[in-house]
Amino acid sequence: MTNTPVPPVPGGTAEPRSLFTRLGIPRPLSWGYLGLLVFMTGVGVEAGFLSPYLEDLGIPEAQVAMVFTVYGVTGAVAAWLSGALSDLWGPRRVMWLGLLSFAVTHVFFLAVAVPSESFVLLLVGYGLRGLAYPLFAYAFLVWIAAVAPPRQMGSAMGWFWSAFSAGLPTLGSLTASLLIPHVGERGTLWAALGVVVAGGLLPLLLVRERTGSARLAPAGQSPLAGLTGSLTILVREPRVGAGAVVRMLNTASQFGFLVMLPAWFTDEVGLSDAQWLRLLAIMFATNIVTNLLFGVVGDKVGWRATVAWCGGLGCTLSTLLLYYVPAGAGDRYGLCVLVAVLYGATLSGYVPLSALMTAIAPAHKGQAMAALNLGAGASTFVGPLIVSLFRGPLGVAGVVWIFAALHAVSALLTLALKTAADGDPAAGAPGTPRTVAAPATKGL
Repeated sequence: MTNTPVPPVPGGTAEPRSLFTRLGIPRPLSWGYLGLLVFMTGVGVEAGFLSPYLEDLGIPEAQVAMVFTVYGVTGAVAAWLSGALSDLWGPRRVMWLGLLSFAVTHVFFLAVAVPSESFVLLLVGYGLRGLAYPLFAYAFLVWIAAVAPPRQMGSAMGWFWSAFSAGLPTLGSLTASLLIPHVGERGTLWAALGVVVAGGLLPLLLVRERTGSARLAPAGQSPLAGLTGSLTILVREPRVGAGAVVRMLNTASQFGFLVMLPAWFTDEVGLSDAQWLRLLAIMFATNIVTNLLFGVVGDKVGWRATVAWCGGLGCTLSTLLLYYVPAGAGDRYGLCVLVAVLYGATLSGYVPLSALMTAIAPAHKGQAMAALNLGAGASTFVGPLIVSLFRGPLGVAGVVWIFAALHAVSALLTLALKTAADGDPAAGAPGTPRTVAAPATKGL
């Protein structure tokens, strides 16, 4: 992806810094951040209740976990495609594809699969829907990587993840808690479709930035070469491959917990459904603020150090606390909220990983971001798959220990993600000015 140069201001005077620029948001993409927030709110409406809702329909727990696993597999494919196709078509077209795919597959899921209560149709319907939101969201992440100035890349990525997690599952869960008492689960799922469409249209109709409407890959590169390159870079540049694994481990626990913890918190800990949904909203409301914080911290003190210690090590500890404190204290809601806040905050420690990946492979940003998106998508099925395989034999506690161990592994892998530039903050040197080459080619 070619970074679009900023034209010089006539007369040699510096362009006044807008509020968006001071906050670290690329001003031409400001509507995109708002649209992403609304879009992911619609996607996240189901996060806190879909698993127990399907179980109430008579679908066995193991089959429900498999439905989420297949959803994650297709999401991983779509996440990778979002980066690869953005290079070939431009992010805007990929976002259109994601929005339209969501509308069609969501209607099929609700109108056909759910009323049938058929495991096969649920698997197909929800699995196909997994293709949709990564195409929209991660294509916008590629757009950010193409447009954001290198000095603000960490902050720009922080705002992306704040908008992402503000919707999924924070505002989404809050929306569900308000709607379900009045329209029920099925009606709430239909309402989510309207929210998704509204959010998707905001950036697609209002963002005028031109880079995202054009091909990002070098002129003359064949589509096949672009697609294969976004996979072979995992081998050609081992640090990119390791970064993709770190990204997968980043949110594997989150997506696994969304399958496993709703029933555990209500049936075992003793929270009501409304308390659980509010706890989930509070957990990721914290994540919104700390995503911004760790984006700035990464720019200041080092991307690699921030990911390894605040993200990897922090989540190792907070994952265990998220289980053992409620298990020991029962339904003492204040303590449950406290450890949920800690978990949501430490998840944000991984935010600078997106900026770190662009510095690892500055000549192949698009391929590096496609690899990162592949890891983000993989986390959506790795987490539920771990729950599906190990909850039976090991119980909830055993699964929690697996997730904690994976976060520890991610911390160790991150320490190996050094960039070529000596003194780059990505290598952990606080306060050192960062210079990232503007490469020829250019995304949980």
